[in-house]
Amino acid sequence: MDNRDEVRDFLTTRRARLTPETAGITGFGGRRRVPGLRREEVALLAGMSVEYYVRLERGNLAGVSESVLFSLARALRFDDVETAHLFDLARTANSAGLRPGPSVTARVRPGVRRLLDSMSGPAYVRNGRLDILATNALGAALYSPILHSAAGPANSARFTFLDAGSHDYWGDWNSIADGLVATLRSEAGRFPTDKRLTDLVGELATRSPEFRQRWATHDVYRHSTGEKVLHHPVVGELRLSFEVMTFPTDEGLVLLAYDAEPGSTSETALRLLASWASTTVDAD
Repeated sequence: MDNRDEVRDFLTTRRARLTPETAGITGFGGRRRVPGLRREEVALLAGMSVEYYVRLERGNLAGVSESVLFSLARALRFDDVETAHLFDLARTANSAGLRPGPSVTARVRPGVRRLLDSMSGPAYVRNGRLDILATNALGAALYSPILHSAAGPANSARFTFLDAGSHDYWGDWNSIADGLVATLRSEAGRFPTDKRLTDLVGELATRSPEFRQRWATHDVYRHSTGEKVLHHPVVGELRLSFEVMTFPTDEGLVLLAYDAEPGSTSETALRLLASWASTTVDAD
């Protein structure tokens, strides 16, 4: 599979963000005509010839060894997610071991659903494409604007970029938008043949200038833990911490669980949300 454009753009954008000072080297002098490091400087940091680095940045990762990839990652100051993405791009370039996309018929196992229902806080399961596949009752209440969005099937990225209400729902829309696009970029590196993913990216890129701008940065990201601020239409502002759990036997699926600081106004708001959700279910 030819992914040279992806490799070229990823390495070029990573090089552009570094300066000789941040990379820990002395500049070569003279007027700089490019943002970030020069190719010669990256080659010096990675311990390779300039000609060889130019070959890599042109997108040719065929036959590149792991040691070279690690050297390049160190030179460009990659974090763990960026390093994994580089290896994913190399895997695609070499075809061997290329992974197909997750099954389009994948379902959340009954055991995972029981785990969701046993959790007292809001929780949901999604795939790498950011489709929301299952929630517990409080998770459904918390994510009701996404689950019932006119933008289409429940998907965090589709809601964020195609539903104007997302700007009211997310407390920090820009940060959420950046993270969602970077998550999709990471998934595209892992599963470049996933047609549902490429269709989603194509839809969002066609319909959303904000998505196109972020997709062009080639940033990559994977959820682990953090905090989100949401403005729920029923209970108002919620400041929640979250944890992400993966399932070794269900590749691509993750469970996100939310919690509020004990004694906080957000904890009170969650209790009100649970009461509202229970009333809604009873009314149905």
